[in-house]
Amino acid sequence: MPDDPLLMETNMNAQTASAENSLARRIVLIGFVLAVLCTFAAFFSGIGYRMELWHFRTGIQIIKWSFWAAIVAVALSVIGLAMSRKTRSVVVISVLGIVIGGITVYIPLSWKQTLDAHPYIHDITTDVDDPPQFVAVAAVRGPDDHPVTYDGPDVAAQQKEAYPDLQPWISGASPSEVFMATKKVVENMGMELVVANEGDLHIEATDTTLLYGFKDDMVVRIVETNGGSRVDVRSKSRVGRSDLGQNAKRIRTFFAELKSELGE
Repeated sequence: MPDDPLLMETNMNAQTASAENSLARRIVLIGFVLAVLCTFAAFFSGIGYRMELWHFRTGIQIIKWSFWAAIVAVALSVIGLAMSRKTRSVVVISVLGIVIGGITVYIPLSWKQTLDAHPYIHDITTDVDDPPQFVAVAAVRGPDDHPVTYDGPDVAAQQKEAYPDLQPWISGASPSEVFMATKKVVENMGMELVVANEGDLHIEATDTTLLYGFKDDMVVRIVETNGGSRVDVRSKSRVGRSDLGQNAKRIRTFFAELKSELGE
């Protein structure tokens, strides 16, 4: 009995569809694996720097590679899904690849947007004419770290334009009250207290970021005024051209918590 042409065509179509679905499954699987690898690479870029396995610039480069590779991962997941017969396993793997890859793309993209929104400076103070001086942290800064000296008038001009709200704060509390409140606020902010000299009304502390372990140093200077105290703050990053606005944010947070602590 001769083969039924209709049956042969049906079988060929089924084989073709099966082959296409198999290819789609491979594509989405590659996209998923690539997305996971990119996520791990981006995460360990910071861990490696904290463990002193590489320079922080190498870590940043790893994030850049992960960003572009994650875009490829998302594209593969979308293409594979479009080619497939939408079986449950293919859909699940594809969606996971898109979500994981999308997150890996979004995070550095948001960092870049933040970077572009702030000036390329990393030394912020409430007194650009006579900034509080770092003393104790000078001994712990490494040879590749920024010096503790103030970055100068060009930085001051950029700060005034970007953060005009950062000004000295005048408190009605006595210098000793402000000093004790400052120590408490520094601890509440999770910073490492480096030195607290009550005689000089001078406090230095270090803040460390979670992923990369970047360290920013902050110094607080308290001066007695008529009936109260003047508080000046300076926060400076140890590495990097731009601080992504973190030093200004830290000073604002410090003042907000200090005012709350003193009830002013």
